[in-house]
Amino acid sequence: MKKLTILGSTGSIGRSTLSVVRKNPHLFIIKALVADKNVQMIAEQCYEFRPDFAVMSDQLAANKLREILIDIQIPTKVLGGEQAISEIASLDDVDQVMVAIVGMVALLPTLSAIKSGKQVLLANKESLVSSGRFLVEAVRDSTAQLLPIDSEHNAIFQSLPYNLQENLGFLSTEKHGIENIILTGSGGPFREISLSKLDQITPDQACLHPNWSMGQKISIDSATMMNKGLEYIAVKWLFNVSFSQIEVILHPQSVIHSMIRYCDGSVMAQMSSPDMRVPISYAMGWPDRIQSGSSSLNFKNIEAITFSEPDYSRYPCLKLAIEAGLSGQASTIILNAANEIAVAAFLDSKIGFTDIARLNSMVLEHLLCKEPGSIEEVFAIDCEARSVSKALLRHFPLK
Repeated sequence: MKKLTILGSTGSIGRSTLSVVRKNPHLFIIKALVADKNVQMIAEQCYEFRPDFAVMSDQLAANKLREILIDIQIPTKVLGGEQAISEIASLDDVDQVMVAIVGMVALLPTLSAIKSGKQVLLANKESLVSSGRFLVEAVRDSTAQLLPIDSEHNAIFQSLPYNLQENLGFLSTEKHGIENIILTGSGGPFREISLSKLDQITPDQACLHPNWSMGQKISIDSATMMNKGLEYIAVKWLFNVSFSQIEVILHPQSVIHSMIRYCDGSVMAQMSSPDMRVPISYAMGWPDRIQSGSSSLNFKNIEAITFSEPDYSRYPCLKLAIEAGLSGQASTIILNAANEIAVAAFLDSKIGFTDIARLNSMVLEHLLCKEPGSIEEVFAIDCEARSVSKALLRHFPLK
């Protein structure tokens, strides 16, 4: 049985991971669960799965959880704070670590899991966007293995030859006949809305994705297509390709999750229902396939499969991400930090939907940093970008 730690167990990916565990109780043991502040949900998870450890990033939430578990006589040890998360990510008797925490806060726990030689199931794009080179180098220098969870990255992974899967990020894709990688994206909920109405979009509307059920931050990123831009940057590091080998296309039906074009003219595509349990189960069971709990595609019910070019006037965040990727790692760190601040401000109704791209662009123009040479420098750039973003927010009219 594989022993599993889930970082972000109360979020969408974390809950789906536990759903896969329920479908395969003979294959997995939950050793540790990590969450932010959702005490009630993680208490219920502890009651069901009886992990050795539960960690809350918020210390007050950890205190409340400890009291609840004592009352219901669950012996799970409760820890609190960000340092505890990194420590729990490197537990000696754990085989897999699911990194399902959203945002830059996942970087240090991810590195901790890698350095301790875990099989790291990575659902966090921000770590790759800000520190792709350092993560890949850490994997190469350890016994760890990186398995992508994001549906598009996982689709690419599934379409690779086995020896490339075993050495993700290291081997030459060109030597294995890979010409380019095609990232598909639904276009989000506003693919057909008039451009003149985009500034009137509310947070509730932006969180209603037509195909996927996701957390708030990822839902907003999907609506702006920043999510696809972050995936574009992450592809370079995950699959050791140049940006010129990555193509982004719109595919509204969300049944083809990405493709690989080979030198002989073949195109390998991974298809499934838009259900995150499919890529999660593939990574958890790899190299074997296990039950996901998702229903298979019924092709009789699919009326059309269509593709189109993304319109940058509708998705300026996608263009910003592509340009940042071409500029270098410093620019991708700045963009990621600015976007986290912008999305949070939009969700708090402090700025409008179209202001997300405007703030991101302003921060990129305002801040110029040299390429980072260490993780410490990554955090320094990230911190400065957040400070600049918050300062520039003061110039935006209140919504």
